[in-house]
Amino acid sequence: MAQGPLQLKYSAASGRNFSHIPCPGERNEMSDAAMTLSPEQFDAIGDYVRSHLREWLGGRNGSGPSERELELRERTIRIEESLKHSIELAEQRHAFMERHFSMLDEQLEKRFEQIDKRFEQVDKRFEQVDKRFEQVDKRFDDLIHFMDKRFEQVDRRFSQMFAYFTTGFVILGVLMSVYRFLA
Repeated sequence: MAQGPLQLKYSAASGRNFSHIPCPGERNEMSDAAMTLSPEQFDAIGDYVRSHLREWLGGRNGSGPSERELELRERTIRIEESLKHSIELAEQRHAFMERHFSMLDEQLEKRFEQIDKRFEQVDKRFEQVDKRFEQVDKRFDDLIHFMDKRFEQVDRRFSQMFAYFTTGFVILGVLMSVYRFLA
């Protein structure tokens, strides 16, 4: 028997031998016999097909889904439920993260406000230090002015004492000259 492009000898999945099935376009005694079947033979073939149809279709009786389809449907439903649950968990995590980030944002805002208040306090302290430095500068200016006045007074006293000593020495020198001249 010649084999065409469709070579069906043995199916490993079902364990059936398909060597008796002719390839398309191939003529043999079976294809000639199909043309000359009687109605009784067609009925016998129909009965045979109906009796073995469930076995051939893998447990299907033709009216409902097979076990494999039911298993696939159940598995699909379980996967859909699992995905739905995963999506719900992801949404819950997202909501939790949003709450967490909003709380962190509020905490950071409070901390920044506290830092701003501390900076304001530090600015006030610097202003107080500046005022103290201004007071110290004023004291130094007052002290310098006072010391200048004191130095001027001391300078006048020295000038007066110099004038007194000079006058005293001049008078003493005149008296000594007069005493020598008279003596």
